[in-house]
Amino acid sequence: MLYLFILYRKVVKIMKKLLVTDKYDGKKISKFILDTYPYLSYNVFNKALRQKDIKVNGKRINKDCTVFQRDEILVYISDDFLFPLNDLDIVFEDDNILIINKKVNIEVTGENSLTAMVHQKYADRPFLPMPCHRLDRNTTGLVLFAKNEDSLNILLEKFQKHEIKKFYLALVYGVPTPNKARLESFLFKDNKKAMVYISDIPKTGYQKIITSYSVLETYDNGTSLLEVEIETGKTHQIRAHLAHIGHPIIGDGKYGINSINKQFGFKYQQLHSYKLEFYFTSDSGILNYLNGKYFIKK
Repeated sequence: MLYLFILYRKVVKIMKKLLVTDKYDGKKISKFILDTYPYLSYNVFNKALRQKDIKVNGKRINKDCTVFQRDEILVYISDDFLFPLNDLDIVFEDDNILIINKKVNIEVTGENSLTAMVHQKYADRPFLPMPCHRLDRNTTGLVLFAKNEDSLNILLEKFQKHEIKKFYLALVYGVPTPNKARLESFLFKDNKKAMVYISDIPKTGYQKIITSYSVLETYDNGTSLLEVEIETGKTHQIRAHLAHIGHPIIGDGKYGINSINKQFGFKYQQLHSYKLEFYFTSDSGILNYLNGKYFIKK
């Protein structure tokens, strides 16, 4: 992403350079931009069009138009409209850590991400808070940030040693049997297809994964609510593993069943990281006070 800083009407507008993907080939530019920036209102988008603050392949436009794969879109809209600071749902904060409840349709890292929003809010700090783990774009829930270098190093080590536990709530199709299980399988990540595949037996290129679940509630519509814990944190692990055992997450467009997703009307996977638990088995320096504590956001 290219950033150019332009002063215009007393508002700092940061130019965003976007490339249209095949998903939006032949779609309206409004669909592409509003999906890219879920916090941008339709009224502000239309105002940007009228002011010719949007370019397609170098040409300014003043009305909604169709875009195609590989078109280059330049957007001149203030970050205040794209990433409203008051939209950060801070669950806990002290001098060392920051826990935020991430909303749907936003990445943890990268351009236009939760981390970018955090860095904007804490821009005057000598150390910009850094995330210690990730969630999928459309998975909601708790994300832990470190507010200084010592905390970052400690927390990364604790995650590696599995001394910080993450628990999820997942709405799935059907009711798993048994009601509680610890699943061990093997996962292969296909970077070209942005997909992962699960095998019950070891294979070349596959890595072992462990996913535990407990059925919390069952519903008359044929779904159930699970609490899920992962001992290994691989890409799409929960989504793919639950689908592999025949209980895909409702709303999951990648590993779920389209006809079922349409039936329930959810656009995104119903997966929420609802609890972080600190279970330190070794010295944690300035973060020793967190041992035994947990944070919940349902």
